[in-house]
Amino acid sequence: MHESSLGGTLRDYLSGEEIDETTFEEFRQALVRLLVEEKGYPKEQIKAKVPLKYHVDGEEFERPLDYVVYDEKGSPIFIIIFCAGNVGTFERETVCAGRLVEGGPVPYALATDTMEASLLDVKSGEVVARSMAAVPDWEKLLEMVGKADMKLLTEEQRERQTRVFHTYCGFIYGTCCSESCSLPPKSK
Repeated sequence: MHESSLGGTLRDYLSGEEIDETTFEEFRQALVRLLVEEKGYPKEQIKAKVPLKYHVDGEEFERPLDYVVYDEKGSPIFIIIFCAGNVGTFERETVCAGRLVEGGPVPYALATDTMEASLLDVKSGEVVARSMAAVPDWEKLLEMVGKADMKLLTEEQRERQTRVFHTYCGFIYGTCCSESCSLPPKSK
């Protein structure tokens, strides 16, 4: 199933602004509400639909990341990708995004459909835990991040990760079912 407009609007939990109501937006809103109200994440340190811009063979592409969580210094520490479908099939893409996010790499990432979740160690690419109970609370996330030993990617590593990420994006947004799917347009 693909995300499509439902023709209405709803109030965005983070910004308070009216946004398009889509087939998946209510799930994203429930997810960010869980992070803030149950897991203690500071609302002002979460950004929605953060563009991950990248280049392949001289062409620029962009994939929005559903949520990026930042520390007090403004550095990204955690990304969350909402997925419709088997969460396990989004793990590799999510790890790549965590390695490529601007200001990253981040130590941890989450792939979730809001019913199931995979908490991922971005450095190793391994699944740390599965289930929505695996979503760390704010204090636990900060503790995990504090112990992480992240290093910037070399140009060669970045190039490889970008190609893998683009392959996943191309499948999801381009070749999965029909011409109705396409990569999101670049921001203007």
